[in-house]
Amino acid sequence: MDVNEVLLPGVGLRYEFTNAEGHHIGIVARRSGDFEVIGYPDDDPDEGRPLFRLTAAEADTVAEILGAPRIAERFADLTKEVPGLSAGQVVVPAASSHAGHPLGHTRARTRTGASIVAIVRGDHVIASPTPDAALRAGDVLVVIGTHEGINGVREIIES
Repeated sequence: MDVNEVLLPGVGLRYEFTNAEGHHIGIVARRSGDFEVIGYPDDDPDEGRPLFRLTAAEADTVAEILGAPRIAERFADLTKEVPGLSAGQVVVPAASSHAGHPLGHTRARTRTGASIVAIVRGDHVIASPTPDAALRAGDVLVVIGTHEGINGVREIIES
């Protein structure tokens, strides 16, 4: 898909593309951090009509909702390309000694060689979590590594 980027002096950037159904769509990324989604009518492709606005926080949420399945797909593709690399999921049980504590306290990567690349918390995704990201019961950790490394992370988290 081709995305055209247009500088809007004093406003921000507009990204335009045509979707699979042939609709011309624009997204204005404002300097303020807000976003506006616009549609272009078929009878006048130069007239962008605002469909809705999103605050920066709302746009982040939409990106996470739309991006979570894509992140999982990309990791799955990566593991197919690299022999010995696997992706797994580890659920943080309520009884885990790590629930309520920062991710870094697990020392999972140091101990297993596997990396926790995302934390899925309900509909929210924390991509590339930092060591100070707090783990909560019910979190799903997306782990990349060898099968042994992923199982090692599971043992650490479930202890």
